[in-house]
Amino acid sequence: MAAITLDSVTKRFGEGGDAILAVDDVSLDIKDGEFVVFVGPSGSGKSTLMRIVAGLETQSEGDVYIGDTLVNQFGPRARDIAMVFQNYALYPNMTVEENMSFGLKMSTELSTSEIKTNVTETAEMMGIGDLLDNKPGELSGGQQQRVALGRAIVRDPNVFLMDEPLSNLDAKLRTTMRTEINRLQNDLDVTTLYVTHDQTEAMTMGDRLVVLDHGELQQVGTPVDCFYRPVNQFVAGFIGSPSMNFFNGHMENTTLRADGFDYELTTRMQSSVGDTDEVVLGARPEDIVLRDDPNVDYEFEAVVDVVEPMGSIAYVYLRPKAQEIDQTFVVETDGRRPITEDEYIKVKIPDKDVHLFDGETGRTIHQRELDSEGQVAVSEQR
Repeated sequence: MAAITLDSVTKRFGEGGDAILAVDDVSLDIKDGEFVVFVGPSGSGKSTLMRIVAGLETQSEGDVYIGDTLVNQFGPRARDIAMVFQNYALYPNMTVEENMSFGLKMSTELSTSEIKTNVTETAEMMGIGDLLDNKPGELSGGQQQRVALGRAIVRDPNVFLMDEPLSNLDAKLRTTMRTEINRLQNDLDVTTLYVTHDQTEAMTMGDRLVVLDHGELQQVGTPVDCFYRPVNQFVAGFIGSPSMNFFNGHMENTTLRADGFDYELTTRMQSSVGDTDEVVLGARPEDIVLRDDPNVDYEFEAVVDVVEPMGSIAYVYLRPKAQEIDQTFVVETDGRRPITEDEYIKVKIPDKDVHLFDGETGRTIHQRELDSEGQVAVSEQR
């Protein structure tokens, strides 16, 4: 096991004015035994950063340490890492046992009997002990993914690198495999980097999230930290599903003139906003309330655009009645509540749950309130 340190890592593809900046000056410390998720949209640099750690890509600038060792000049084999890929990368002509033992035969001096014992024990742990004589073409997607994981585990590496390993599985199997990987991480206590663009995977699996966009590090923190204390509008909109709702507006005295409604700021909000003129109000779908009482502050009327029943909950997409442009926002509500399309309904955005962002820079200028038990530390940020 080993910690990982990235020191001002930059990666450019190409030369001169045509160069593409894939990773932009990323510095990061990952603790020994920590499960860290690289998350971001396509093209954010997350897979490139993982490949740099693996030694499959060479950074243009900066240093990579695994443990106390500078590994810039080391190839993947010398870094003592094991990778699990999106496409499993199994040898189709080999049995499960041969696939799992191949790396040990190539990189260790273990005897044939020792390799067989290690492979058998790992296969039993992965629940594929009865499949050792099968070839990949005879396995389901979930079984193939277990083989790929088992092949990595059997090597007992210092670091696991997983690049979107569940993206080819169906929704139910992804849920099962998330649980399996979490269990394995707890049992093995190996430093793990995990790349995904999936919100649920990121929130449920990582000890910490590394949120990237266009190669830049946006925020590093626990899933709860990134969800409740986003450092900017990008993180606020990317972490959480459905995404946070945003309402563009500008300040007039103590009132935010937002898209389709006016919002009177509390004293705390006014202090946060200061002299900022262009302000974006953010509110998560589960925090917005659909109300029937016409005498509640901060309410406005909206028309129901689409209702998505999800069982116990429903997602209701609405448009502010007073808004001329065609822009919707989403509210999570009780799935048993009867709501129909084109219905007019009152909306309340509780002031304690509001985030405010600088309309020009996207920087967070006001965070939602949390009670004493819900306080989270402000994470590292740029």
